[in-house]
Amino acid sequence: MAIACVATRANKGVDAPPVTVEVHLSNGLPAFNLVGLPETSVKEAKERVRSAIINAGFEFPMRRITVNLAPADLPKQGGRYDLPIAIGILAASEQVPKNALKEHEFVGELALSGHIRHCQGLLPVIVEARQQNTPLVIPLDNRDDAELVGFNKVYFASHLQGLSEYLHGQSQLPGIEPSLEWIDTNQVDTGLCFSDVIGQYQAKLGLEIAAAGNHNVMLLGPPGTGKSMLASRLMQLLPPLNYDEALEVATLHSVAGQVIEPKSFYKRPFRNPHHTSSAVSLVGGGSNPKPGEISLAHRGVLFLDEVVEFPRKVLDCLREPMETGEVVISRAAAKLKFSSRFQLIAAMNPSPCGDIDNARATPDQIQKYLSRLSGPFLDRFDLTIEVPRLPAGALTKSEPSTETSESIALRVSIARELQLARAGVLNSDLTGKQLKELGNFKQADLLFLEQSVNKLGLSVRSYHRLQRVARTIADLNQSHAVERKHIAQALGYRAMDRLLNSLKTQY
Repeated sequence: MAIACVATRANKGVDAPPVTVEVHLSNGLPAFNLVGLPETSVKEAKERVRSAIINAGFEFPMRRITVNLAPADLPKQGGRYDLPIAIGILAASEQVPKNALKEHEFVGELALSGHIRHCQGLLPVIVEARQQNTPLVIPLDNRDDAELVGFNKVYFASHLQGLSEYLHGQSQLPGIEPSLEWIDTNQVDTGLCFSDVIGQYQAKLGLEIAAAGNHNVMLLGPPGTGKSMLASRLMQLLPPLNYDEALEVATLHSVAGQVIEPKSFYKRPFRNPHHTSSAVSLVGGGSNPKPGEISLAHRGVLFLDEVVEFPRKVLDCLREPMETGEVVISRAAAKLKFSSRFQLIAAMNPSPCGDIDNARATPDQIQKYLSRLSGPFLDRFDLTIEVPRLPAGALTKSEPSTETSESIALRVSIARELQLARAGVLNSDLTGKQLKELGNFKQADLLFLEQSVNKLGLSVRSYHRLQRVARTIADLNQSHAVERKHIAQALGYRAMDRLLNSLKTQY
């Protein structure tokens, strides 16, 4: 019977569901029919496969060819189905042995010459093949993806002829080296350091607290005071990813069509989108849904410079992912889920003219400018740090060398280890129940905090966020219990609330 089945995998977000390519050759006028919900890029495989088979030295069967991509209700996109379709036609026409296809999966795009080209988004396919322990044949140009996963049953093919020899048992395909050790987990980028920032000790301490507890931060200050400079140096305080986290991040980047450099595999992502970005580019989506900036910043930092210039509707799209750590993209054909557990760092000026002191804008204009940010969005920030202008003489005065990022990162690492040992999560992820059981707060101090929250007009969410920040400050000081001074220090990082209250008193 002139029929063959070839296993491959589709792309559905960060998942790689199995697809069976069924090829049937029958008598009748020569035709090539492709069914199974293929999109345009898959339908075009007919011409690529025909030319590749002929130019690789094989015979293209002049019969009625029917190719079914099962399951039929799963949309198929891209050129990754070229190779399994070609192998299925060769097996159905008995030009390669069918038995050799068993327990193998094939993914790859074909050139007209028969060469096998690089495919985007193959990392989920390799991860799934490793979990199923199934031999996988992919393009040689995707070798870097396979080496990130380290699956020893991945084989690389560069041409249909070489793959045919492998299936006939006449040669072997190259695989990854078993003793591959090219990733250094302790790589540190020494290009940026906190010692480069003059002054701003309060802001530096605030970012140290944010790094230790994974808190969201708003930097508030006039232009040129170092907000962007401070935010870009936060990455030097964060520890590298572990292997599972790094693979999770690399998978999201692979699905988005971005290349992960081996030297950056364990490095936390830092995303800095422009304020003209749309909601789809930030959150993700499109006709073929892909991760947005918040998912590409998963396990890392999302920096929104000039956050007030972002459209309000776009910023409000971030509110739910900031709470849940994931974003769900719903379409008629599919419902996809992307992880988006990121740390948000935002920077803004306190007024439309840049400065709040000697401002050209009236209090009403400043209030209107700040109202571009919704209250619920501002409520998601654990710390709002003031970054003021430097005092006179600060630029020319010779001062002792300030702390380096390396020494601050050491304290951050110790504080993170304390948090993980106590609750298994960082302080920013503590629930209200965990804060009550593991926070080690005194009842009198919690009453003081509640009174302060009511006086400032803050929400219940802010009440818990302040507890988490105070717990992080205590961890940095290696204090078992949270003291009144830690709570007072946490309340000191509410620059936006002070600014809004000062504007109210001017009316």
